[in-house]
Amino acid sequence: MKCKTCGQKAAVNMKQHSLALCKEHFLEWMPAQTARFIKKYWMFGPDEKILVAVSGGKDSLSLWDILWRLGYQADGLYIGLGIDEEIRYSDESHRLTEKFAQERGLKLHVVDIQKTYGHTIPVLAEKTHRGQERPCSVCGLVKRHEMNRLARDMGYDVLATGHNLDDEVAVLFGNTLSWAGEFLVRQSPVLAESDGLARKVKPLCRFYEKDMTAYALLRGIEYIYEECPFSVGSTSIYYKELLNKLENDNPGAKTHFYTRFLEAKKNGLFAEKEMERPALHPCPRCGQPTSGEGLCSFCRTIDKVSGASE
Repeated sequence: MKCKTCGQKAAVNMKQHSLALCKEHFLEWMPAQTARFIKKYWMFGPDEKILVAVSGGKDSLSLWDILWRLGYQADGLYIGLGIDEEIRYSDESHRLTEKFAQERGLKLHVVDIQKTYGHTIPVLAEKTHRGQERPCSVCGLVKRHEMNRLARDMGYDVLATGHNLDDEVAVLFGNTLSWAGEFLVRQSPVLAESDGLARKVKPLCRFYEKDMTAYALLRGIEYIYEECPFSVGSTSIYYKELLNKLENDNPGAKTHFYTRFLEAKKNGLFAEKEMERPALHPCPRCGQPTSGEGLCSFCRTIDKVSGASE
């Protein structure tokens, strides 16, 4: 297979695009495509401050690397979750994130959940109903709370996450199976800022996971290879496996599914549902937006665990 640009031996073959590229041109193509998607979906401008949520994995570190190469004002945010029961997952992901930032002279904010709130994610999950199956639910709650809080408190214009196409399509597939309209309404490359919520963007939403792996390896980015130990057997991984089989038989199927969904939304699908979104008000303790009465879900979770520990 030869590079379509220069004719040299290709390093990456992207069947969904009928495109093969050598290392040099693939590493040029990825930032160029990212810049195109940022512009296409109106994610952010050249003068806006970007906070990149980084986990130590290939996607988030590659996103930070790409934004840095494109010249954006992008700082990182690492959230220490305390997931070190079976493997030193959090310790290793933190080390690799610090290493990445230091090598490039980038600014990294670090929040340790245990030091800040007194409990790790596994403990929070164990002591609440959210941990009945696995800690993923409470982990998502904590990360959403902290990412929005830090973006707001530190004056960033936008919060960027490293969700790739495989992530987005797995979520879309699951929500479509159950016709979860309230979640389908919110799935988008961009969630606009409103009612105290930071603007959230997903610049990698059109890249396949295998392309992100190739980018990280070819750029020499050291990242944590292990999946979170609590993600084993998750529904999202099952959906990804099913969609990979579909993609193998029909290259481009994932892209088609996702882009047609975005087109349908743009053309007014779920418009009525969108108008039914509940009003938000600040949590009386932390100030984060919540739709419920009284404290937000995060503060109630902390209170519940703190009470159980006394």
